[in-house]
Amino acid sequence: MNINSYIEYSQEVREARKTGKAIVALESTIISHGMPYPQNVKTAREVEDIIRSKGAVPATIAILNGKIKIGLSHEELEYLGQATDVIKASRRDIPYILASKKDGATTVAATMICAELADISVFVTGGIGGVHRNAEVTMDVSADLEELAVTNVAVVCAGAKSILDIGLTMEYLETKGVPVLGYGTESLPSFYTRSSPFSVNYKVETPEETADILKAKWDLGLKGGVVVANPIPAEDALDENEMNRIIERALNEAEEQGIAGKEATPFLLGKVKELTDGKSLTANIALVKNNAHIGADIAVHYAKLAKVESF
Repeated sequence: MNINSYIEYSQEVREARKTGKAIVALESTIISHGMPYPQNVKTAREVEDIIRSKGAVPATIAILNGKIKIGLSHEELEYLGQATDVIKASRRDIPYILASKKDGATTVAATMICAELADISVFVTGGIGGVHRNAEVTMDVSADLEELAVTNVAVVCAGAKSILDIGLTMEYLETKGVPVLGYGTESLPSFYTRSSPFSVNYKVETPEETADILKAKWDLGLKGGVVVANPIPAEDALDENEMNRIIERALNEAEEQGIAGKEATPFLLGKVKELTDGKSLTANIALVKNNAHIGADIAVHYAKLAKVESF
């Protein structure tokens, strides 16, 4: 069967594909599971508008009624923002959701898969998943990392979520040969804060430089993604020491309540929001918008490189 029988493009994305215009993938789990309504839908629309303002086309990705949707309508965004039975979809979940014609919000891993199927090379999100703390006992490692090892999509993010074991996450990415580029930074950002004790592999300063690296990697047939770690703006960052204390408390509560697996991240992010009196949600929104600015610029320059090569 033709793979395109599973995929539906919005009119805006379809036109961009015809003309070679830059397209930026966006996930939908951040809408359905990552933020409360109505901030989730409002943020999703604002992020899309930022990408358009930069000369690129946003493609928010989700699985709806048995179809992989590349680009969502306003009505579909509203639905995802309010529905309570949307499945959090990673690689393992995609076949079931499609075959049963259910609805799924794509995680980083699933969005990468769908983006590559749609020939989209740049994806903007908040933060990647990674190796969870105590993973040496629980074996709890995000599918995002394995996807980064095999799927040719650049992920523009604010680093790894600070609820994770960032050191082990970096070790995993190194083993899998995934470059971690710091956008204007030599220190890996940790989502709510601009830095961590860990260094990125290489510092990049411009969208052009970043796009050149992507092209060189994939031209050589070096499979897998690239992490573009873009720090949260200084004015929106939270205090690192305070966040470490809050995260430790949230992790302890998760352990006490026996929360693990795919439920762990939503619980921990919700608990962090509660313990920061909502400041973490404000920071989350700010960093996603910041990533949209950078990701769109990278996508525009990467599309220019592809056009030059085609002539």
